[in-house]
Amino acid sequence: MKKISGAEAVIRCLIEEKVDILFGYPGGAIMPVYDELYKFQDKVHHILTRHEQGATHAAQGYARSSGKVGVAIATSGPGATNLVTGIADAQIDSTPMVCITGQVASNLLGSDAFQETDIIGISTPVTKWNYQITKASEISEIFAKAFYIAKSGRPGPVLIDITKDAQFEQLENFEYKKCKNIRSYFSVPDTNPESLKKASELINNAKKPLIVWGQGVILGNAENEFLNFIEKTGIPAAWTILGLSAVPTDHPLNVGMVGMHGNYGPNVLTNECDVLLAIGMRFDDRVTGNLESYAKQAKIIHFEIDPAEVNKNVIADVAILGNVKETLKDLLTLVEENKHEKWVNKFTEFYNIEFKKVIDKEYNKKVGGLSMAEVIKSVNDNTNGESILVTDVGQHQMVACRYTKFNSSKSNITSGGLGTMGFALPAAFGAKIGDPKREVIAVIGDGGFQMTIQELGTIYQTNAAVKIIILNNNFLGMVRQWQQLFFDRRYASTEMINPDFVAIAKGYFIESKKVEKREELDKEIKKMIEFNGPYLLEVIIEKEDNVFPMIPSGSSVSDVRLE
Repeated sequence: MKKISGAEAVIRCLIEEKVDILFGYPGGAIMPVYDELYKFQDKVHHILTRHEQGATHAAQGYARSSGKVGVAIATSGPGATNLVTGIADAQIDSTPMVCITGQVASNLLGSDAFQETDIIGISTPVTKWNYQITKASEISEIFAKAFYIAKSGRPGPVLIDITKDAQFEQLENFEYKKCKNIRSYFSVPDTNPESLKKASELINNAKKPLIVWGQGVILGNAENEFLNFIEKTGIPAAWTILGLSAVPTDHPLNVGMVGMHGNYGPNVLTNECDVLLAIGMRFDDRVTGNLESYAKQAKIIHFEIDPAEVNKNVIADVAILGNVKETLKDLLTLVEENKHEKWVNKFTEFYNIEFKKVIDKEYNKKVGGLSMAEVIKSVNDNTNGESILVTDVGQHQMVACRYTKFNSSKSNITSGGLGTMGFALPAAFGAKIGDPKREVIAVIGDGGFQMTIQELGTIYQTNAAVKIIILNNNFLGMVRQWQQLFFDRRYASTEMINPDFVAIAKGYFIESKKVEKREELDKEIKKMIEFNGPYLLEVIIEKEDNVFPMIPSGSSVSDVRLE
């Protein structure tokens, strides 16, 4: 067998893992791998982003829409450190990703050589696993482990750092064996049958049960099992923003969003339910509010694949460990058919209050500037709930998650736990490449858009038909809302003087339009969606538009402000 270089071995590993797309940015320490990428471009397609952070967010979007592992690649030093925000985002949101970084030659390690950074030390807190390769002979085994760890159990990001000499080194007898297990690493914990029995007893005897589900349902491919479970038990189910789209929005047992800007009913009634089923969610502080007053009256059943999340924030009466696809299937045979009509009707009553005080006013504004909700309603009317929505972070994110209609899973892509401004634009073209048949609409605030605005160049170069809506209020809206409500309208460093976004998009040869009038909105959104190619629509919205309901920081989920 002929010798191959370590760099070629890297590409052959990617091919063995069926990686056909990767996102990245070249540089000196990773150049040997890029040289091999050039030779293998018929099998592995590289997308040049305009910044390494864009590569990680694109890989995240790709992973979230396709269900595959996203791959990002960069050089050493600043190239590697520019990946860290996206890696941290993927870690907290459980996104399977493999990042490959070049490194200075092994004899220079620790010498402060040009563009040397200890990326292993830097990335250790924000990766599921990382490893530095210094010999070509390690490449095959480490890559196999990396892909296995990234996608198994609770998914997450893995980083492989490869010294330049290992990329040049010649390797004999290249062989790739996919990793199927690692000693001492148990990706899916065993399920205790006794916990299923205890849970079924609590559920069967409950008068006011409530489900809060998260992204674990989607990551476990458990949408069908989850739907069967709620329909058999008749339990109302509410979602975290990362769980959104696992169940169709209009399903009668889908009672809305929990958390700081969630729906009135599921937030208030969390503190009235007698059994709370947390399924594939981690009791994030934005969901629970003040833990001292969170669901103290309820028995807690926690479905979790990661044992470290159990009893971390909320003490569970019953913990059901394992893959939720299997545990729900097993539990389904033990629970009784039920309806809970009176209890479900209570959520409807709360929704009607919220509709009258908040939703109707936002949807049907007659005077003043456009509201964010009006824009999302128009998107719904023109997509019939079939598009993938990618949001950045801020007011627009909360409004889009609250009001967008979804019919199928893997349709909501956003930065949840880390709250990364700048996420949406690169994540949107990654999502489009991950699922090219679906319409991908990025909804972005004027602040977050400018953090990764250069990725318009990547969209133009790839011709990814992403539809971009900028909700422009010339403010950092979420911070401004807090300043208005809690800091006596002292708008410290939140008002923005923005550029001409339409002109910038045209500079990148992307079709664009600006909308300021209510009567033009629906027509322009329809035109954007029907356009064959990427399109940017800037919508000027009410400058001091706020997002309600709202739970003030540190308050109980019962303390919901509707205005």
